[in-house]
Amino acid sequence: MKYNYEYTVKYQEVDASRKLRLYNLENYLLEVAGITADAMGIGISTLHPMGLTWILTRMSIEMQELPSHCEKLYFETWIESNSHMLNTRDFRIYAGEEKRLIGWCKSIWAVLDLNKREIVNIFDKPMFDGSVDGEVLNMARAARLRPIQLDDIEDENGVTGEVLHKLQYSDVDYNRHCNSCKYLEIMLDTARPTWLNEGIRLDITYVKELYFEEVMNTLWKYNEDEIVYQQKNKENTTCCNARISKIEKLSC
Repeated sequence: MKYNYEYTVKYQEVDASRKLRLYNLENYLLEVAGITADAMGIGISTLHPMGLTWILTRMSIEMQELPSHCEKLYFETWIESNSHMLNTRDFRIYAGEEKRLIGWCKSIWAVLDLNKREIVNIFDKPMFDGSVDGEVLNMARAARLRPIQLDDIEDENGVTGEVLHKLQYSDVDYNRHCNSCKYLEIMLDTARPTWLNEGIRLDITYVKELYFEEVMNTLWKYNEDEIVYQQKNKENTTCCNARISKIEKLSC
């Protein structure tokens, strides 16, 4: 079964070019996923009393363009599959009164035990019966399935840098860890390409939780075609990594 939602891009969600910020697009996707899960009886309102919650582990987004201020934004979403400990949710993204297709997204989720801070398998429970639509969104797979590394950009003229950020009150959500969208927001606040509002692809992977007042080290490297980020904790363990690259057209 597919679910559809409509929004209007708000003033505080756009950048100086009047285009929706990429991390605010991710926030819309997470909100749509949450509302849909609740409507299906598998949302936070059901899981939290069980000491469980959804967490995002990976997301790939392709956008032909980013919508503008006051533009209508439409999301179609469905569950592609539940397998072992992972849930795959897909999205199509439309904009404008004519509902032109501007992008899509594939996201992979897991269920976290809030006390043990461990991933658990509950997809064999009755609550998940009938939740799978089955349509497969055939987005091109990420170029590299191994963890994204700064050395993936081999251009010796690539620009590099790093910035430290101590997690604040506004960075933490009700799962008691850094919110998924905040990782991307901090990445883009440290370094962002000039072509961000053109055709782009984002691949982001969440590896390890970060908590209130922990220090996040954001490292990046970019050239004219892509930018790669790594975010690490004080033990130098990777917590999140991402790649934003140019695309000429959507892959499916």
